[in-house]
Amino acid sequence: MSATPAARVFAGESAAPPARAFPWALAMGAGFGLLRLAPDAFWRMTPRELAAALSALLPAAPEAIDRADLAALMARFPDRTRG
Repeated sequence: MSATPAARVFAGESAAPPARAFPWALAMGAGFGLLRLAPDAFWRMTPRELAAALSALLPAAPEAIDRADLAALMARFPDRTRG
């Protein structure tokens, strides 16, 4: 049985995986280069606002296939030969 989150923290372990650093270089490149934002406009934006502004430039994500379509693809392109 694994220890509870509180027991792990008490034992000196982290309760959550370490957070990744925010990709400032990519965000600044997108804000200044792609969106051509002035520095004051960029620094006033939240990361969600920046993401929303950038989403207008990106293609929409394709819809996920359903189980029937996946089964058809698996039948058409099997991972290994039968026999």
